[in-house]
Amino acid sequence: MKRPLPEMANRGPSYGLSREVQEKIEQKYDPELESRLVNWIVVQCGEQIEHPPPGRQHFQTWLMDGTLLCKLINSLHPKGNEPIAKISESKMAFKQMEQISQFLKAAEIYGVRTTDIFQTVDLWEGKDMAAVQRTLMALGSLAVTKDDGCYKGDPSWFHRKAQQNRRGFSEEQLRQGQNVIGLQMGSNKGASQSGMTGYGMPRQII
Repeated sequence: MKRPLPEMANRGPSYGLSREVQEKIEQKYDPELESRLVNWIVVQCGEQIEHPPPGRQHFQTWLMDGTLLCKLINSLHPKGNEPIAKISESKMAFKQMEQISQFLKAAEIYGVRTTDIFQTVDLWEGKDMAAVQRTLMALGSLAVTKDDGCYKGDPSWFHRKAQQNRRGFSEEQLRQGQNVIGLQMGSNKGASQSGMTGYGMPRQII
């Protein structure tokens, strides 16, 4: 009995529910955002990198070996402090997926939230390129926000993330704050029940 062949990256058309799910995912993909991300990656990596033709599949092919992604995350660190020591341009599938995984791990350490991190198959098999865009947008926003001199490109390409402003208060200050809150809530001084009717009793109208 022959074993079925493993599913390849270039799969045939999907049908039924899976096709509907895939179409919904593809609708989230933003062509304008693609253009901005391509421009940033080219500028950020600072090498003679060719722009891919526009389109989701071209964007996927451009990134899927993990080489550019690794160069991108390395460029966001000071020289000599790059998280990925060796970048390979191997054509072997497992090497490419390994590099994507290395990028994702480095992006998470850099500060990208786990919920914003795409899965390796999202890129390598093209399952969810919108998720890839989301990760790169989160990375760009962090790079702009850090403002440590490593970011290259137009700062307006990404939104700055809100910085947490933590303040330390002494116990005395906290107690004073509670008193202020208590006064802001109002006082019941001078309040009386005159003119109020008992619960459930009809009100008399004169």
